[in-house]
Amino acid sequence: MSTRQEKLRALLIEEISDIIRRELKDPRLGFLTVIDAEITADLRHARVFISIMGSKEEQAINLAVLKRSARFVRQEFGKRVKMKVLPDIEFVLDESVERGVRMFELLQQIKSDDDDQGT
Repeated sequence: MSTRQEKLRALLIEEISDIIRRELKDPRLGFLTVIDAEITADLRHARVFISIMGSKEEQAINLAVLKRSARFVRQEFGKRVKMKVLPDIEFVLDESVERGVRMFELLQQIKSDDDDQGT
């Protein structure tokens, strides 16, 4: 990733987090966090990875709200940064935190089972 891409990535994460928190007023939005972003080499497309706390249904609702708000988020981002061309923004659900928690729970269960068999 080029230095320019990396700078834009960091800026996207920071600014989009702020836009979602301060500007999006949809009551269906729950607790969510911008985890990461990927930007194409030509800086025209960005995938923004979001972690959403809640059930699968709540995650789907939150992601749908974000996808419908992508144009507004892009416009607000454009007001905050000076760029000739703004990247198109695509929101993507990042399930890595959820998978990590599940893995930790499985490891704890295995450890507990081993402790129970050892006594």
